[in-house]
Amino acid sequence: MGLGGCIILIAAGAILTFATDWHMKGVNLDLVGIILMIVGLIGVSTFSGIARRRRVVVPPTTPVVEEERHHHRDGYSDGYGV
Repeated sequence: MGLGGCIILIAAGAILTFATDWHMKGVNLDLVGIILMIVGLIGVSTFSGIARRRRVVVPPTTPVVEEERHHHRDGYSDGYGV
């Protein structure tokens, strides 16, 4: 479950707790909503902790050193000679 799923759990729990007035026999919807919100908050905190640990530091790349070419100045090094 990702961060989006945790936020959906929190929203569903808040809706069940604060926005409904249903009464089901044997089920306390306020308690179910609170449990969903708590599970969602635990998931968000776990997800953010994992996201912080997974950051990878890329080692710096080594500079590219071009080979030095020896240029002969014989009159034909400009590419027009044979």
